[in-house]
Amino acid sequence: MKHLTPEIIAKVTGGTYIGNESMRNIRIQGAQRDNRDIQPDNLFICIKGARVDGHDFANTAFDAGAACCLAECKLTDAKGPYVLVDSTLLAIRKIGEYYRGLFDIPFIGLTGSVGKTTAKELVAAALGAKLNVLKTKENLNNDLGVPLTLLSLDESHEAAVIEMGISDFGDMSILAQMVRPDIFIMTKIGYAHLEELGDLQGVLKAKTEAFAHMRPDSLAIMNGDDDLLRGFDTKRKTIYFGLDEDNDFRAVNIRTEGTSAVEFDIVGEVGTYPVKIQSYGSHLAQLAPAAAAVGWILGLSDKEISRGLASYAPVGGRSNAADTGRITLIDDCYNANPNSVKAALSSLAALKGRQVAILGDMLALGADSDELHREIGIFAAQCDIDSLICCGDEARYMMEGFKSAGGREFCFFEEKADLIATFPKLIKKGDAVLVKASNGMKFTELIQVLRDI
Repeated sequence: MKHLTPEIIAKVTGGTYIGNESMRNIRIQGAQRDNRDIQPDNLFICIKGARVDGHDFANTAFDAGAACCLAECKLTDAKGPYVLVDSTLLAIRKIGEYYRGLFDIPFIGLTGSVGKTTAKELVAAALGAKLNVLKTKENLNNDLGVPLTLLSLDESHEAAVIEMGISDFGDMSILAQMVRPDIFIMTKIGYAHLEELGDLQGVLKAKTEAFAHMRPDSLAIMNGDDDLLRGFDTKRKTIYFGLDEDNDFRAVNIRTEGTSAVEFDIVGEVGTYPVKIQSYGSHLAQLAPAAAAVGWILGLSDKEISRGLASYAPVGGRSNAADTGRITLIDDCYNANPNSVKAALSSLAALKGRQVAILGDMLALGADSDELHREIGIFAAQCDIDSLICCGDEARYMMEGFKSAGGREFCFFEEKADLIATFPKLIKKGDAVLVKASNGMKFTELIQVLRDI
């Protein structure tokens, strides 16, 4: 890690250093918000949560080897030094912004209503064939996760791939002020966080706030298959990716091998080359051209990009396909919105055998929620999905849409417990079973049952 000390943190945040003067310039190595994750010489960030106050665990963090704490109230009998600030959340943003400025490497930011985590993993995989890449871990893509990610940079990193997630206006400005991307990727404008953002134009406005915090010579990589992104003026050089012929980087000749692999050719600036990713989902072919574009910009060869993409692995809860010995189980229940559910249904429809979609509520869709759920049911019928199983207050509208569009086999459950009890009758040997809902529905509870069924 580059040079960072309690003295520097106090100066950057406008805070007050409290503790032994001999430790004012101790070298800090990374930052953590959870005392259970503390490594020697970490900075521990004391966050006041709804149920737990991190300040109560400051001494536990010191016992684990923390070099310093960041606190917004005085610590009683502190076992080590700390920097007292008005707000730890605001302070960690300032620290992240400062620390990012110490690095002269390419910073790639990613956002979108659907596919941003997959795109992040694809970009990191492609670049990883040649460069040492820092990427966002897990879901650390908000105003706390992003600075924590930035603070995990060290001198060995040659590029950083930072996922940037928002839920309201102003959120992206906060993130982009810290990251200041040299390259900014936008995957899709879709129906997400509509309770706060209103409609698709609101989603576009909120996510494109990033461009106000980027240099004029920075680059935009936009999904050219998305009409809203194609029509947006980034006021800088823009590269388009996707499947349509008029994109600068696109995927063609897409073939799937069940749940085991997807193959395609990338058509880019310097020619065409093959890619094979040992993972499930045709959506990979839609997003991989963005990774290819970044690789080309940073000087990787076609062979390096292809080799890097081949190393891609899905993140937990996102299109993970597994053979349980009885069924093919597709765990895609990390989150859901209309765009991501339609993509999941399209991939399910390409599989052999009886196709079963277990779908739950898509949350935070605002006034049009009923109709958006109904459209999912209609889409599932159009995909010729064999069986639709719905669970949740809003999911009943999926069933109604499926039925109205000629869907053959369907059922609805208000409670997960009732659904689980019926699994032995609903799920048959050899089925391909998709499980998808918003994270708040906690459909991960279904996954373990289905694994053991």
